Amino acid sequence: MKLAQLQRQMAADIMNPLGRGDGLRRHIRADYIKPNDCLTSRQRLEIYSRSYWYRLIDSLYEDFPGTRAVLGRRAFVRMLEAYLTDCPSRSFSMRDLGSRLEAWLRRNQGYAGKKLAIALDMVRLEWAHIEAWDAESTAPLEVEDLAAMQKHFALSLQPHVQLLELHYRVDELRLRVNTSAASARIRIPRSFAPKPRFVIVHRRNLSVYYRSVLPEEFRVLRAMRLGRDAVRAIERALAGCALEPAQRGSVIESWFRTWAELGWLGVGPRGPTRVALRSQGD
Repeated sequence: MKLAQLQRQMAADIMNPLGRGDGLRRHIRADYIKPNDCLTSRQRLEIYSRSYWYRLIDSLYEDFPGTRAVLGRRAFVRMLEAYLTDCPSRSFSMRDLGSRLEAWLRRNQGYAGKKLAIALDMVRLEWAHIEAWDAESTAPLEVEDLAAMQKHFALSLQPHVQLLELHYRVDELRLRVNTSAASARIRIPRSFAPKPRFVIVHRRNLSVYYRSVLPEEFRVLRAMRLGRDAVRAIERALAGCALEPAQRGSVIESWFRTWAELGWLGVGPRGPTRVALRSQGD
């Protein structure tokens, strides 16, 4: 057997899902591996296979505790084994392991059963959490900078700011998981009905936070993320709202002030987005 063929065969056998007792499946032949005085060929290959699967599952176990709590540990591990079989790692970093989990679960809905809709929202939230944790940051725009700027200025959203339009209050469930025992399973209350929810996942002082915002505020942030004209986005977001025209300017200003305080704003390569703080109700 040539070296390249040997490497492909060993990789395929190692990445094959474990069988009963977390051992190699019966159909796998390990006679191409040399035995030693202590271990058979099969036992030697089994060590690598277990190490591969235990490490990957452990990594996703830590990255998606909310999804684990929603589905329950056994269902969660079954889902991970199937996911990793279909979507093996393509990256040098284990950080990227869960990048395809949402799309895969949409195609393989049976692994979530009746909890599918909640599980999908939770997967999205937890992947956004990972993205927010290690995404880059540009020079932040401080509140004082807003006050010092002229009426029109260029700004952008920080790359670590993640915008999520959800169906369930999974951000609240995830916070409950953080304060509960590691093995706990969340009991989803009967009153946990679907309702549109707009959540911003962001990083501040080396911690990740979730913040729910109004739909109008979310639309403006999304327009800024897409590099669209924020002034028009503001006008559309506030069209038909209950606020008097004279009040809208102060509402918009409070949004931008809050965003600056939270470190969401910056002047960077994603911009510029043109904004007029007092474009409404002046």
